[in-house]
Amino acid sequence: MNKIAYRVGAIILVGAVAAVSLIAKEFEKPHPKAAAAYPAHDYHKDEGVTVAADPYDMPDKAQIFTINYKEQGLLPILLIVTNDSDQPVSVLELKAQLITVDRTKITAATRDDIYRKLSHPSASTSSYPLPFPRKKVKGGISQKALDELDAAQFAAKAIEPKSTQSGFLFFDVAGISTPLAGAHLYISGLHDSKGNELMYFEIPMEKYLSSPANQP
Repeated sequence: MNKIAYRVGAIILVGAVAAVSLIAKEFEKPHPKAAAAYPAHDYHKDEGVTVAADPYDMPDKAQIFTINYKEQGLLPILLIVTNDSDQPVSVLELKAQLITVDRTKITAATRDDIYRKLSHPSASTSSYPLPFPRKKVKGGISQKALDELDAAQFAAKAIEPKSTQSGFLFFDVAGISTPLAGAHLYISGLHDSKGNELMYFEIPMEKYLSSPANQP
């Protein structure tokens, strides 16, 4: 009996440590590689700029967040911009639009859009695979979650020469079962140092889905 009690106590202790670890978890934005290293990217040779997209659509990748965005109908996509030219590139007017295979156009959500979505979540019974689920948003969003959102979103104003910047874009894909299959991400609004707008970037999301790292 003492052995059983000992084992139960050990299990409870391990679970408690795991729970504390989850509660104390802090968001850390992924350190980006050069945009060309991601399967889904578009390279403009004449302009020396590459833009890539890395969706965080799978549970193992989404674990970096403390909020289950998928449960709220939001798809986080890490946007990576690499400037290999000798001049800075402005991204102040960057615009992003995800166009699905059936031509549904989804503009990247603003901070206010995301806040409203998280503050008024729809009912959901889905659960996390961990024994101690992360705290779900219920009728509001905590300051910690809001700080995480601010830290995660793409917020660069310019991409300096020979450098890379990244950040997350969020798309409201509620009701779309496979938003990435056959979809394209269009990025526009980038300008060179003279104020000229660069040609838009078209990123086929199938390249992400068909890459070896995403195969079962």
